Amino acid sequence: MNQPAENQVKVSLAQSSPTVGTFRERDGALEWSGRQETVRVEPWGPDAVRVRARLGGPLLEDLPGALLEQAPPASSTVKIEDGRGRLVVGALTVDVDAEGLIRFLRTSDGGELLAEERAHFWWPGPRLYTAVGNGHHRLEQRFAAYDDEKLFGLGQHQHGRLDQKGLVLDLVQRNAEVSVPVLTSSRGYTLLWNNPAIGRVELAHNGTRWVADSARQIDYWITAGDPAEGQRRYSAVSGRTPMLPAWAAGFWQCKLRYRTQDELLDVAREYKRRGLPLSAIVCDFFHWTHLGEWKFDPSEWPDPAAMVRELDELGVKLVVSVWPSVSPLSENHPVMEQRGYFIGTQYGPAAHADWPDKEVASTVQVAFYDATNPEAREFVWSRIRDNYLVPYGITAFWLDACEPELKPGFQENMRYWAGPGLEVGNLYPAENSRTFHEGLLAAGESEVLTLNRSAWAGSQRYGAALWSGDIGTDFPTLRRQIAAGLNTALSGIPWWNTDIGGFHGGDPDDPAYREVMVRWFQFGALSPLMRLHGFRDPGTPLGPDMTGGPNEVWSYGEEAGPILERYLRLRERLRPYVLDVMRQAHEEGLPVMRPLFLEFPADQASWSVDDAYLFGRDLLVAPVLTAGATVRTVYLPAGAEWTDAWTGRTYPGGAAVTVDAPLDRIPLFLRDGARLPIAE
Repeated sequence: MNQPAENQVKVSLAQSSPTVGTFRERDGALEWSGRQETVRVEPWGPDAVRVRARLGGPLLEDLPGALLEQAPPASSTVKIEDGRGRLVVGALTVDVDAEGLIRFLRTSDGGELLAEERAHFWWPGPRLYTAVGNGHHRLEQRFAAYDDEKLFGLGQHQHGRLDQKGLVLDLVQRNAEVSVPVLTSSRGYTLLWNNPAIGRVELAHNGTRWVADSARQIDYWITAGDPAEGQRRYSAVSGRTPMLPAWAAGFWQCKLRYRTQDELLDVAREYKRRGLPLSAIVCDFFHWTHLGEWKFDPSEWPDPAAMVRELDELGVKLVVSVWPSVSPLSENHPVMEQRGYFIGTQYGPAAHADWPDKEVASTVQVAFYDATNPEAREFVWSRIRDNYLVPYGITAFWLDACEPELKPGFQENMRYWAGPGLEVGNLYPAENSRTFHEGLLAAGESEVLTLNRSAWAGSQRYGAALWSGDIGTDFPTLRRQIAAGLNTALSGIPWWNTDIGGFHGGDPDDPAYREVMVRWFQFGALSPLMRLHGFRDPGTPLGPDMTGGPNEVWSYGEEAGPILERYLRLRERLRPYVLDVMRQAHEEGLPVMRPLFLEFPADQASWSVDDAYLFGRDLLVAPVLTAGATVRTVYLPAGAEWTDAWTGRTYPGGAAVTVDAPLDRIPLFLRDGARLPIAE
């Protein structure tokens, strides 16, 4: 908050150049002002600072972002002399020169972690504000590039790259492309671009540039430390994930889609009849009367209470799909429209996608509730509460299409309660998960988990699990999920999974696809959440009557089926370990799925491994990612001894080994004598 002049501790105005600005110390923060710009650097947790910059007025304190309202305490010092300002907070030192250029240094030796860089020696500087009207600017924040730097995080993308140096990424939410603007560097820092504006980040070899297409203020947070310490610090300021409910650590079954109550129950009964572990089953979309009524269609789901009771007796949790879109046929549409609970538009009506609905032959134009509006969140939750929670005890929800799934995706035309679409559009999925988190807690529920198709920075604090969206069903797509999951983990979201087998297609009778399914299922058993889903062949056209082909573990033939069952049982044996790792995520902010360098940052070779990962501290997982492969070469990090979990053979770290990987085996290695129940 801006302080009155009497609270200013120190002011320094250097005279060496007409372009030199003014330094101030305000309540432990360092401020620089010049050329009508104000820049504030303030401690924001141990070893970390928050940087905000604005042109043409005082800093704004109430803009939406990912940081918690209160930063963890941290001791710091500010020094202003000789036309420079310096703030030291633990392992991070921030140096600001007379021109307002910022450098971030290691306190221990003064080494440069990251530095702002001018676009040109004359103009503009490292921070560019291009007016777009009404006090908003196209914002650019430039930093130097470093030849030896590797960059990770930034949410979930399908480009297949773990190290994202050299890429340009849109900061926008799309199906399977999830923008979480958290960046972890091999140079020893983690940075959050604390701005939900639509834009992009350019990780070029001649510089890094963050861009917000239309916003009012630059805002970012940075901490010093290795990747594990960065995750601890980041999760402390953006919120840690709750403890995973025990039921969610098991196996989830779903397909697109079970059309009736009897069909869903028959699948759950068959799992139990076969003696196969099953923790959750999903009631997917079109179970509703109309889109946006958020209740069961009694013609297909005549007795939800009996269904939930039977599933409870079987030890199976029911998860129900909830979309944020509202059909004009919904009973809720008139009141939501009148109260202003929909996302508005700058031009045209508040309808943002065409979608099928029941009782009509064609699609209808649907609106999306405005999850950034507290009253809209309360209204939607009241419908969820009264139609699912109170009558049936349903507490687990699948939040599909929560980007939101606009068609066309013109954020420029959106008008949210929190601000214009270009300024706040990326915030939506986090606020949508907040609806359910706050609602469940207010209803007295202590465990909160939602499965989301999109997320933003801070989503994890609302109990949001992320899945990788509607993806393909082949080996190259499976290969890309390793990088997608690891970068999601480094973006502060530990609860993550894929549609096992992919989403778009896949013939259960095709031997080639059965191999994909087996290898994907093995990977899924060693993912943070294990969930089988997909729109299998033969599919039916999009609409209320649609369904896909069979997608249960017994659907894949006499060879593949027993292998899938084997990995179901492996997951069940590992559930205590899974929950131990989940507790680390909850208490320390460490991810479940970890790149090798998170545990072994001193091993330079581990920074380049993008086809294997650690599941928690003790288990190295090396999925088989190519068709027909029966051996697998795996790099084992230096600094530990590794035991093949299947054969018991021990290997020293710091080298690659080649091991057998027949169809029924995913290579797994135990660290330093760890004992886990891998082999039956």
